[in-house]
Amino acid sequence: MRLLHVILLLFLSLFRGNHGSSAALDICAFLGEEERKSLYEDGDVVIGGLFPLHYSPVSSPLTYNVKPTPNTYNYARALRWMQTMTFAIKEINGRTDILPRLKLGFHIRDSCDDIPVSLKASFLQDEAAGLGCEAVNRTVSPVIIGDAGSGVSMALLRSLGSFHIPLVSYFASCSCLSNQREFPTFMRTMPSDAFQIKALAQLVRYFGWTWVGVIGVESDYARFAIQLFLQESVRYGVCAAYTHFYPVGPSHEHIEKLLNVIQMTSSKVIINFSGEAEMQDILREMQRQNLTGFQWIASEAWATSKLLWENSASLLKGTLGFAIQRAAVIPGLQQHLAALTPSAIHRIAFLAEFWEETFDCRLNGSANAHNHGLGSQQSRTPCKGTEALHDVYSPYSDVTQLRVSYNVYKAVYLVAYALQDMSNCKAGEGPFVRNTCADPKNFKPWQLLHYMKVANFSALGEEVNFDHNGDPIAYYDLMNWQTGPDGSLDLVKVGFYDASLPSHLSECLNFASQALRSVCSSSCPPGSRIARRKGEPVCCYDCVPCAEGEFSNTTESKVKQYLSYHEFMGVLLCAASVLGAAVSLAIIVIFYTYKDTALVRANNMELSFLLLVFLTICFLVGLLFLGKPSEWLCRIRYPAFGISFALCLSCLLAKTVVVLMAFRSRLPGSPVMKWFGAKQQRASVLLGTAVQVIICFIWLLTSPPHANHNTDYHSSTIIVECVTGSDVGFWLVLGYIGVLACMCLVLAFLARKLPDNFNEAKFITFSILIFFAVWVTFIPVYMSTVGKYIVAVHVFAILASALGLLLCIFVPKCYIIVLKPEKNSKKFLMQR
Repeated sequence: MRLLHVILLLFLSLFRGNHGSSAALDICAFLGEEERKSLYEDGDVVIGGLFPLHYSPVSSPLTYNVKPTPNTYNYARALRWMQTMTFAIKEINGRTDILPRLKLGFHIRDSCDDIPVSLKASFLQDEAAGLGCEAVNRTVSPVIIGDAGSGVSMALLRSLGSFHIPLVSYFASCSCLSNQREFPTFMRTMPSDAFQIKALAQLVRYFGWTWVGVIGVESDYARFAIQLFLQESVRYGVCAAYTHFYPVGPSHEHIEKLLNVIQMTSSKVIINFSGEAEMQDILREMQRQNLTGFQWIASEAWATSKLLWENSASLLKGTLGFAIQRAAVIPGLQQHLAALTPSAIHRIAFLAEFWEETFDCRLNGSANAHNHGLGSQQSRTPCKGTEALHDVYSPYSDVTQLRVSYNVYKAVYLVAYALQDMSNCKAGEGPFVRNTCADPKNFKPWQLLHYMKVANFSALGEEVNFDHNGDPIAYYDLMNWQTGPDGSLDLVKVGFYDASLPSHLSECLNFASQALRSVCSSSCPPGSRIARRKGEPVCCYDCVPCAEGEFSNTTESKVKQYLSYHEFMGVLLCAASVLGAAVSLAIIVIFYTYKDTALVRANNMELSFLLLVFLTICFLVGLLFLGKPSEWLCRIRYPAFGISFALCLSCLLAKTVVVLMAFRSRLPGSPVMKWFGAKQQRASVLLGTAVQVIICFIWLLTSPPHANHNTDYHSSTIIVECVTGSDVGFWLVLGYIGVLACMCLVLAFLARKLPDNFNEAKFITFSILIFFAVWVTFIPVYMSTVGKYIVAVHVFAILASALGLLLCIFVPKCYIIVLKPEKNSKKFLMQR
């Protein structure tokens, strides 16, 4: 499609170049059948609009032998959205405080909630204006407000993205659209599904529904939403009894298959990601089969749909769903919607068709020349001219739930305020090349997008701004479907979700006790514990009696295993950590007391003190691996381990280099030691550690360690563990420690026979050999151990390697300082 479109444009540009503009005015290019059903008003800037004013159920496969007859249904809600756009533009044109010297226009087309139709409409809308054909000689739209569907929006973005035309959606919620690398020209006034999914997961957990069915229509919107829900629900202990997708406009066979899946499981809670049309088909069949007793959880696409209630109130009573933010009132909109009379709507085919279907009559001279909808023009009687919208109920004129309409309103104002900021640009202070400004009456679409990205304005008293992905701050109302006094749908707000607040989900639910149960397995009573069923979700388990000598006084009891401070192994490792730190501190005291002696001064006193401090930290890091893992503890323990050992080995590396260079500098006139002074030694320690810090920082940003409840190894035991998140991050940390140790070993080995009465390099060599022995043994044991024993192995490796460094390097020094003071003299050290 895009390739053909580009070829067409190139051909037309060449044609104009060869024959001149006057010739081009006499030639029209065929772009398909003329689209009569559009709404246009000229202006200095014409905003494009795409709305699903019709939707087409999937019918029998096309044969391409005859032209298919239209079989579309009017979508009254979308007409209200369209009218909200025209109202907002007229409202802005009537204001003097925003765009006083600029008139906005609009060019609105029907997307039919269909990708091919939307693509055709957008190309005609935004590119045909330059063709010179009088029938399409209209101002090009530099921005489009639309579409309602995520899949349609994605297709539009991939096609219009080459032309950098911004697309502002009022109802596309797929989290995939937040990818600015793939969709850089996309913005929306609709929150991303990523927030709705978090709210839904918290909601089902609030009611204790751990066993839920998840269904959705075959679309990008539903697929991404369900994938996110399955990931998020794990955090709250919620399991999916089933996941099932059905096609757009499902056939009877598809619905039968879906209902069979629903009836085969014990789950009574169903989360459905679909639109009104598909939900209507499902409810109709459920009513025919008398399938009741289900708790529906609505996605925002149908969370406030009163149309569904009309025919399926008994099935939908008690439905819960998160609805997007509502505007209490948009001043003047109700009057704008109601200002329809038979004499005023003949020129607008969309509204003429709506009028005929609403009142089941025929407008004489109507622009609605085609047969759309269920009824036939010939079978309808002429309209009397006395019909009025206030005499009937229609979603078109219902302004009690202005949610998507409010999003459309904000989308129009987003464009207007971006144009206002563009108009206020001062010469020489612009954001474009050479500090230039854009002309509000003649600008490029990408220039408008720049101002839209940074827009911050107020609409009906609400602050509107966007994050770096072009998404607004998420706010949802939690709606409960209840029966009103007259039997109509009463949408009661029972809570809300605000992504800007720390608690996010806030409920004021007063019917939790009436909620049905939906669990795979009932709670295990006191005296028994949970035993997981092999191969089934964690929500499905058996209750087994406690073993002799054990007891449980709580429900849903299950053995949780982790390396505790209170068990024997934990106490032993804790004592070893504290003892190692105490010995290190004791050596620090000894070295400080004898800091002026020859032995301490001869072995690089500053680096020795630093190494002792870092070894103390290494011993204490072992304590972070004990106790019950938590999110913050898991994120601290691995970086702390990696950085502390990097500090120790960097110190050892610096000490070894200094020993080597000290003997080489004895040659007359050698300038080597000036490059290894105290400042250079400290800098080398920091540099050696900085690499490890960067590795840990990237690890924490990309895929950090986190707590996990593991039941894969034993059905009756939950292993509470820290998982590394990214295995690459963990092995990079361990690998870098290995690199530093190898460098220390090589240099210390080279310096082991240097002529010194007390050769520190020899002891460094022994310490590194012990270090390698510990960690080479650690790797296979670590890979083959599970549960708390893997933690014990890790702590033992930390303590053993730290203790090896401490004993080999500092105990010989302490022996001489304390027990052989006669050797702690310059004369003794210089004998050789």
